[in-house]
Amino acid sequence: MSMRDRLRGRDFLTLMDFKPVEIKFMLEVAMDLKRKWMRKEPHEYLRGRTIAMIFEKHSTRTRFSFQAGIAHLGAQSFYATPDVMQLARGEPIKDTARIIDRYCDALVIRTYGQEIVEEYAEYMKNPVINALTDLVHPCQGLADMMTIIEHKGKLQGLKLAYVGDPWNVCHTLMVCSSLMGMNMYIGLPKGWSPNKRILEFAEENAKKNESEVVITEDLRETLTDADVVYANTFHSMGHKDVEERKRAFAKYQINSETFSWAKKDAIFMHCLPGYRGEEMTDEIIEGPRSVVFDQGENRMHTEKAVLSLFVP
Repeated sequence: MSMRDRLRGRDFLTLMDFKPVEIKFMLEVAMDLKRKWMRKEPHEYLRGRTIAMIFEKHSTRTRFSFQAGIAHLGAQSFYATPDVMQLARGEPIKDTARIIDRYCDALVIRTYGQEIVEEYAEYMKNPVINALTDLVHPCQGLADMMTIIEHKGKLQGLKLAYVGDPWNVCHTLMVCSSLMGMNMYIGLPKGWSPNKRILEFAEENAKKNESEVVITEDLRETLTDADVVYANTFHSMGHKDVEERKRAFAKYQINSETFSWAKKDAIFMHCLPGYRGEEMTDEIIEGPRSVVFDQGENRMHTEKAVLSLFVP
């Protein structure tokens, strides 16, 4: 069975569902699609397909990148929020899912609970693509890996230093690092920790792939000799304890002093949106080693890869 046949028709709910060789193939396809896009070479592999998009959370990068990518692939997208659907009146997800399945060739969904995307997947025959939940953000993970490869030439053996909320992006980077052989150091204040399920998966797979996942309160330990410094907001969407989080993470800012602890050729990453003056300073995000806008662009290329591979 070819790799394309292995992926066709599957759901894309979390990168924990895929083997490293499958993830590598997704990245190879994304890079090929990026080359085609840069050459303005047509690649309408999904002409005639229809893609539903349900977004319960606010979005800039995810919405625009998916809709642009769907257009590049020759498909048609349909965007809605739950408040304008019968979901708002109490229609169950299982009914909504089965109706969408009759109209569209795939569903892209951005919501809160991972159980929501899993329920859509249970009742749909066509692929469900997770565009972010509170637990994971697999589309961001693919884009991050692609960006690191573009700037560092590899993933295996690199040190990725993460500072910020131990939330969906952190969880996804833990999964990516453990599967692809990167060493990930996570700097967190006392009392904060990633999801237990994700941590167990990452630790188990890091051992298999001869890498490590380290959680430490020591910011210098986190950043020292890092190849990639990844900052994220201290307060993610939906959190009510914003001020408490700001105080707890205040000493974990990436600025000119703390960034100097990383390798001289380290790159700076951030999934955005970012809060300048909180998790990083303006000079870092606007500096010569910042690749945050490459990350943003690569969201589109990796999402196109997922769509072109998974949509039947």
